[in-house]
Amino acid sequence: MKNFFTLFFLSCFFYSFAQKKNEAYQYYIHRATSPVVIDGIMNEGAWQQAQTATDFFMVLPMDTSKAKVRTDVKMTYDDQNIYLIAICYTALPGPYMVESLRRDFSFGKNDNFLLFMDPFDDQTNGFSFGANAAGAQWDGIMYEGGSVDLSWDNKWYSAVKNYPDKYIFEAAIPFKTIRYKKGITKWGINFSRNDLKTTEKSSWTPVPRQFPTASLAYTGVLVWDQPPPEAGLNVSVIPYALAGSEKDFNTHNKTDYRGDIGADVKIGLTSSLNLDLTVHPDFSQVEVDKQVTNLSRYELFFPERRQFFLENGDLFANFGYDDIRPFFSRRIGLGVPIKYGARLSGKLNKDWRIGAMYMRTGKVNDLDLPDQSFSVVALQRRVFSRSNIRFLFIDKESLNYHPNPDSVKYLYQAYNRNIGFEYNLASSNNIWTGKALFLKSFSPGKNSKDFVHAASLQYSSKYWLLLWRHEFVGNNYRAEAGYVPRKNFIKLNPQVTRYFFPKSGIVLSHGPQLTSINFFDDKFHQTDNQNTLSYLVTFRNKATFTGLASHDYVRLLQPFDPTNLGKDSLLAGTKHHWNTAGFDFVSQPQQLFTYTLSARAGGYYADGAYRNVATELGYRFQPYVSIALTGSYNNIKLPQPWGNTTFWLVGPRLDITFTNKLYFTTFIQYNEQLKNINLNTRLQWRYNPASDFYLVYTDNYYPAPFSVRNRAFVLKFNYWWNL
Repeated sequence: MKNFFTLFFLSCFFYSFAQKKNEAYQYYIHRATSPVVIDGIMNEGAWQQAQTATDFFMVLPMDTSKAKVRTDVKMTYDDQNIYLIAICYTALPGPYMVESLRRDFSFGKNDNFLLFMDPFDDQTNGFSFGANAAGAQWDGIMYEGGSVDLSWDNKWYSAVKNYPDKYIFEAAIPFKTIRYKKGITKWGINFSRNDLKTTEKSSWTPVPRQFPTASLAYTGVLVWDQPPPEAGLNVSVIPYALAGSEKDFNTHNKTDYRGDIGADVKIGLTSSLNLDLTVHPDFSQVEVDKQVTNLSRYELFFPERRQFFLENGDLFANFGYDDIRPFFSRRIGLGVPIKYGARLSGKLNKDWRIGAMYMRTGKVNDLDLPDQSFSVVALQRRVFSRSNIRFLFIDKESLNYHPNPDSVKYLYQAYNRNIGFEYNLASSNNIWTGKALFLKSFSPGKNSKDFVHAASLQYSSKYWLLLWRHEFVGNNYRAEAGYVPRKNFIKLNPQVTRYFFPKSGIVLSHGPQLTSINFFDDKFHQTDNQNTLSYLVTFRNKATFTGLASHDYVRLLQPFDPTNLGKDSLLAGTKHHWNTAGFDFVSQPQQLFTYTLSARAGGYYADGAYRNVATELGYRFQPYVSIALTGSYNNIKLPQPWGNTTFWLVGPRLDITFTNKLYFTTFIQYNEQLKNINLNTRLQWRYNPASDFYLVYTDNYYPAPFSVRNRAFVLKFNYWWNL
């Protein structure tokens, strides 16, 4: 273990001092010499005088040549906005490939142009804007050097116009929409183009094919002729009004009618530091979670979708690993009323970021739940070129809570606190990445084995991906405001992947991957092991095939029902072994009809057998209608008392985008394990940028379609008002 940490920190020092990779690629932006109209027509004088970024590099299918599809980009600005125009030429005849006019489309299934912006030039955080060839907008906040959170939504303007030989994307991004340091004259910038007809992804600066074009380590430099103008007074008030009804048919209660009002306020304290306030927020318009069949022994994870928690959300939510998250914002306000909250987040300077949040939730008498408060403070300090050190403090408290155990159904902790430190490694070329963390919790009556430590190191080259990761979670560690589904374990997780690249033929790349996941108790006795050997084949038409075989071993630490239906349980301490084989196939994305197919067959607990077939079918009537059908069939054969158990999960979805401002979605989910059919329909009209009108209708049935469990209808209106 000591040798691993020595290697880890030597890597941190050695690989973090190098100069920015694409420093030589510079775009000089000058103030506009004439007004710019956002219409997709390049007829303004300002565009004629602006520098042109062209001669893009191919990233996929290979990164060894210039792009075959030509793209030209120009930028300018005035006191209010940054302007961008991209001329995306075609290389082959035929219509463009797009899913629909829906916002935040799937990158790989659309012809599109994207901008990646790093206003602090720290190669870690930024913003992304773009559109597909039909004009659907894409916007997201960037974190961890190349990830984009598309749930972020803000105010900007764009237009796309189609021509026989090209499409033109034109956009205006207000300075008030983004965050940047006052006086800085160099930003990180890159442009990305996806062309499905030629199966080519390209980038203004060269980016190795193993990394996304969003990788901020490979941005060029946006050089301003003078410091960008100050955003000035930057206060936005976003009030909402809501009316709705809800009826629970199981209790036969009368229909519950509701009418609510609330507001969010966004205050730009500086050009890079933002204060968000919310009073009585409501998130009824947020899309429902996509359900899955749960055969796990542990809680499932569902991502945050609520807008208030998203900007700079990586400061809080990305601390730790996917299964060690000391803070998980979905613990706040789901099924519990939020009274009010405040959040301060952003950059203090080029090296320091801060996040501070306070949320207050209300009582729920049926659950004996008291008022609760959630306080979170996060600090991040950049070190070397792209690495950082983080500090996190979390405090969850039950307010004025003095329960009598004899008179309440549920008991809650008076408080739960977490404190943690984390080092994130990212070398200048992104080939070496890693993380080391330490967490400690504080809860009443718990003062030992209440900490976490973990570390990982990854090497990513064109031909190899090597990963080492280990974790330790103590038996008394508690993260009530987080997501840590398992405790009292030591985990070791190595992974090796090798890629091969044929010079010709239908196969673009192929190679094996070996993954081993091992769990031990605190005495280092093994409790779980899964070894998986897979082989990935990527075709030149972008279809992929993966074949795999795995071996599982489990020693149960507590009784477990292998069907999760509440039947009899297997005893703690029993040991189970089985083998599994399967495959995954994803069709080429440039077809109107797309599909995925996945299958697994093998053993299961108690010498049982498990079969799974899953698929997702999609068809699009470009650009207005997209139809998708997801389905999963699970069959489990076990000895009595479980016997033969079958689970179906079916989810048809219809997306109609009348325009890029008017959307209608219907999503139906049949979950046999939960014995429920959920119907969710949503009409959204974006009548102004970031201002929406929603109609949401939800039903839950079983058995369908005769027995209604509950039904809800919501009408919501919000308006983004800049002061």
